[in-house]
Amino acid sequence: MTASTAPGQLPEKAKAPMTEANKNLLVRIVSALVLLPGVLALLWWGPQGAAALVAVAAALLAYEFYDISLKKLDPGQWAGMAAAAVLPILWAAYPKAYFSLVVLVVSALLVGLHIYYLLAGPLPEAPARVSLVFTGALYSGLLASFMVGLRLIPKTGFWWVLLAMVLTWINDTGAYAAGRGFGKHKLYPKVSPGKTWEGFAGGMLSAVAGALISKAIFFPELRLLDCCLLGVATSILGPLGDLSESMLKRAYGVKDSGKLIPGHGGLLDRVDALLFNLPFIYLYAVYIR
Repeated sequence: MTASTAPGQLPEKAKAPMTEANKNLLVRIVSALVLLPGVLALLWWGPQGAAALVAVAAALLAYEFYDISLKKLDPGQWAGMAAAAVLPILWAAYPKAYFSLVVLVVSALLVGLHIYYLLAGPLPEAPARVSLVFTGALYSGLLASFMVGLRLIPKTGFWWVLLAMVLTWINDTGAYAAGRGFGKHKLYPKVSPGKTWEGFAGGMLSAVAGALISKAIFFPELRLLDCCLLGVATSILGPLGDLSESMLKRAYGVKDSGKLIPGHGGLLDRVDALLFNLPFIYLYAVYIR
């Protein structure tokens, strides 16, 4: 014991003050524990709750997309956010006519954007603005609305949505852990220097294991083949969604999509992989199963 250490007191070097990484992890855990019950409650409520949740999320996702790419909001971008929010609501309200209504909404948006930027200018930037606003609306609203489609599946809709979330986030966690522990070979360093092939493999194994655990705990209707196919497919599509958002941020020199969720960054940072997984899981649930 050193002279500066009082009886019963740990030496200074043994106190191990909380690092910035540990603080960030604690904030992330608290944020998840606060938000997750409300999200699950809305999804459990039914297609209407899911539509309300996804509509708000889609508008926020579109806002983050535009904030990254176009910086300053204008009426065209507000129209894109509105279209993104309307798409999931339409699926809950008119499920049988949904895809016909999607064609009408996106057609109206595309025509309206061309007219607005033609008149508002500046003309050299108009084509790029139309493309970005249109892409942001579909990327945010159309992909996210497949959560409503899953929730509309009779009897098992909630469990399909929960499965999509479990597979996406357990894949992300498994890939992170495997990459930190064993990662040596870079997956796509130009876009995401931290991702490795070892992490990718660990994420795939985690996703398959997550599907098997889901089958055992809450979704006994799944077959072993379903668990394998869904685990493998989501472990490919999810990282592609993550890389796509990383590509967008790198193109515009942005680190995070926003600061909406403490410790997590923006909403787009949290659901980029889920957005790519949802359409596949919907098609699998409805047409393969």
